[in-house]
Amino acid sequence: MSDSPTTTQLQGTTAWKTRLTTPVRLVLRTEAGSAAVLVTAIVVALIWANVADGSYENFWRTELSIDLGDMGVSLTLREWVNSGLMTLFFLVVGLEARREFDLGDLRDRRRFILPAAAGITGMILPVGIFLAVNAGGPGAVGWGVAMSTDTALALGLLALVGRRVPDQARLFLVTVSVVDDLVALVVIAVAYTEEIKVVPLAIAIVLYLATFALARSRVRSGFAYVPLGVAIWGAMLASGIDPIVSGLALGLAAAAYTPARGDLEQASDLFRLFREQPTPELAHGLRTGVVNSFSWNDRLQRTYQGWSSYLIVPLFGLANAGIAIDASFLRRALTSPVTIGVFVAYVFGKPIGITGVSWLVTKLSGRRIQPGVGWASVLGTGTIAGIGFTVSFLIANLAFEGPLLAEAKLGVLAAAVAAALLTWTEFRITFTLPKPKRAMALLGDADQLNDLIPEVDEERDHVRGPAEASVTIVEYGDFQCPYCGRAEPIVRELFSDADLRFVWRNLPLTDVHPQAQLAAEAAEAAGEQGKFWEMHDLLLTHQDKLRITDLLAYARQLGLDEEKFHDDMMRSPAAERIANDLESADLSGVSGTPTFFINGHRHYGAYDVDTLKEAIRLARVRAKIAARRH
Repeated sequence: MSDSPTTTQLQGTTAWKTRLTTPVRLVLRTEAGSAAVLVTAIVVALIWANVADGSYENFWRTELSIDLGDMGVSLTLREWVNSGLMTLFFLVVGLEARREFDLGDLRDRRRFILPAAAGITGMILPVGIFLAVNAGGPGAVGWGVAMSTDTALALGLLALVGRRVPDQARLFLVTVSVVDDLVALVVIAVAYTEEIKVVPLAIAIVLYLATFALARSRVRSGFAYVPLGVAIWGAMLASGIDPIVSGLALGLAAAAYTPARGDLEQASDLFRLFREQPTPELAHGLRTGVVNSFSWNDRLQRTYQGWSSYLIVPLFGLANAGIAIDASFLRRALTSPVTIGVFVAYVFGKPIGITGVSWLVTKLSGRRIQPGVGWASVLGTGTIAGIGFTVSFLIANLAFEGPLLAEAKLGVLAAAVAAALLTWTEFRITFTLPKPKRAMALLGDADQLNDLIPEVDEERDHVRGPAEASVTIVEYGDFQCPYCGRAEPIVRELFSDADLRFVWRNLPLTDVHPQAQLAAEAAEAAGEQGKFWEMHDLLLTHQDKLRITDLLAYARQLGLDEEKFHDDMMRSPAAERIANDLESADLSGVSGTPTFFINGHRHYGAYDVDTLKEAIRLARVRAKIAARRH
């Protein structure tokens, strides 16, 4: 055991049952990096379009054909990016939306009401502003350009301009954007499709239903889905509807769920077989068994999310953001109703729509429905939502051409810069407030979802610290787990906080730690004589010595009645209590050991001293807000 564990070490867990981070949190991990790549691609596109004397447009208008017998698809390079690769981007969007509904905050459907209203109003109002500016003019046809937020770019810039903004504000933005993306693709399919061919569309629907049926029956082979996905894309393209819609539909069909216990046990059995006889056949079976224990939602996200964030979206930016800018163009664009309409719609329409309807829903519901964040975070979400890019450019390419297309793109890019500056200013002002007001402005006082099931019970749980403490940490642990051993000195350092309560729940991972169950039973038996925590500390200090003779020696060292200790280990109450902890871990979606919950909320990421102290500080702030409210 290292005396000074690194942060990397303190991020490990021993796997038992995988409940991966929700898609929102996966996005938040890489938001700044992917946004930087996208911004770089936009800058390169602008430079290329202005210094290369027409080569930018000539390159992206190059035709690329794929022929198979009498069938074939011929598109320009830009169209292959916009309608081909971007289908994978919207597949990821659909996967994230579905996972958020299945495992994230939106599993409580009531929490979807306000973001849905905010997302829809945050689209309707900007469209109204754009149409008012362009009434009767040729630009009115491009009303869809002014409505959609680019989630990835908005999140990335929010991470840059609001570094101390709580995760809840980002989660609220993503939830609003889920609605935004869904409505925007419906608009593309309905309003910006010149002619819909019924037969190819019907074929696409039948193929989609077949894919959905396979997913529902949990067919695991990817070979069954790839041909269907390609066929759906081709049928949608032939129908006249932009095939990117098919990506979103397929993503929404992929349910997210945690691996079944039987699948994990089967994977463990396969590993033991491979360990005994390491043959290529058993290695293949082991890999297949492990991979198949995950949902298709998770497998597809892990496959495509990095490609989407770091390649597909930046390539889309490179293919679409290049506009030739000179003095005459700027003079025309700055007075163009299209440019002005897009800019005003995003910079003013988005924040007014999102913040205004959030306030209205909260007021009309008597605060029964309210944002999960404070009003400064809601306003910041509204201002940063003024960043449009992917869907805006897609619709601009469908609605405009020539000068109007360039003017629309300039409006989108200018609005993105203004929205980022407004958001930075708003959060800078918020952080000048006194701490209590700042906390309320950023976090709000809405009740938070409780991830821990069941809640802590002083009569049942093993508890250290004062019952009236404002913060409670629950650890699901395994006495033989090396990561739990590394976390133990960190947890002990936290005990210097007099306003902290600590709870241990057993999660012996018997598949990988053969002595974990016996050690847990020893701790429970010691608890029968009032020495649970003393035994807990000894077991985690001596993780390499957990045989029955070692456990009896620890009982002797603690001055326990050895005969009673041994009998209590063998009795059913100890095993029953451990089984109850296992059931609570299952209900709480625990992914391994150690797993921490702070005031009922799952703690993600590292568990070094600084990270845990910051999480405790935030939990204490929320507890004080809740106490003042009640």
